[in-house]
Amino acid sequence: MPGPHHPHWGAEALWQRLEPLLPGLSVEVLARAESTNTLLLERARAMSGQPDAPITRPGDLSAAAPDARTPLGRRSADVQPCLLVVEQQTRGRGRLGRGWTASAGASLTFSLALPLAPVEWSGLSLAVGLALAEALDPVADTGSDARPRIGQDAAASPPALPRIGLKWPNDLWLVEGPGRGRKLGGILIETVSVGQRRMCVIGVGLNVLPQPHEGLTHGYACLQEFDPGASAPAALACVAEPLVRAVLAFQTFGFAPLVAAYGRRDLLRGQPVSTTLAEAAEGVAEGVDEHGALRVRCGGLHRIVGGEVSVRLRGEAD
Repeated sequence: MPGPHHPHWGAEALWQRLEPLLPGLSVEVLARAESTNTLLLERARAMSGQPDAPITRPGDLSAAAPDARTPLGRRSADVQPCLLVVEQQTRGRGRLGRGWTASAGASLTFSLALPLAPVEWSGLSLAVGLALAEALDPVADTGSDARPRIGQDAAASPPALPRIGLKWPNDLWLVEGPGRGRKLGGILIETVSVGQRRMCVIGVGLNVLPQPHEGLTHGYACLQEFDPGASAPAALACVAEPLVRAVLAFQTFGFAPLVAAYGRRDLLRGQPVSTTLAEAAEGVAEGVDEHGALRVRCGGLHRIVGGEVSVRLRGEAD
């Protein structure tokens, strides 16, 4: 039976919606933590009896805070699905070791941990990004449910063109034109072995409030540009169930069924890009394939997978 919770986040309602999809799920809200991903990975490794078990990213595969609130659904230490939300993240991590911090209320920062066994891991971050974008910003031609985007009147029809684009492999951008935009959020996916299973931890950070952003290389976008009244709890309520459903579908079907939908939001497609891959240092992005690899035309056609490869729009700062 669910225990005490923080009603501001609607944790009990979230748990009631998600637990039938992920039996054994807990929903937790912390006031402050260094990193939701790190915390969930440390729990999983501790319960596995292998505190030094290596952490991997899908692209590489062929201790609660003192003020933690009581989790809903079960005790927090079990290696079971967990949705962990933090109001203030102090040492978050992004892809390639980049930092991601979140002051209270300014961002939505959460991680979803669950045992996962897809046939193929590649493309998972793209599937997650697509699920988030479609939940926040449904468009008329995606076949999505008819929910309005954040800030849109419920009686209005979904727009034909997306405002949230996807920058391969794990960023959400507010689109301002072909190949142009500002960063709205990011995704970090890590896994760790727990006995015979692999625990997958999906970290999500979304900007909610306007913030000073001098010196940011990707610009800054926030959800309040869609809706001046947007909040982190409202955004979580919007994306949590679509995210869970997308991850479970990915486990069964992989990324291939999502190629066309991803292409409609692909910020890089048709744009000149530079990469850290020696054989495709500069070229033109030609979309993604059924495995989630980025295709770059540089003489021939090169496939770029995740891992430690960085891709930038031509002229974009490091």
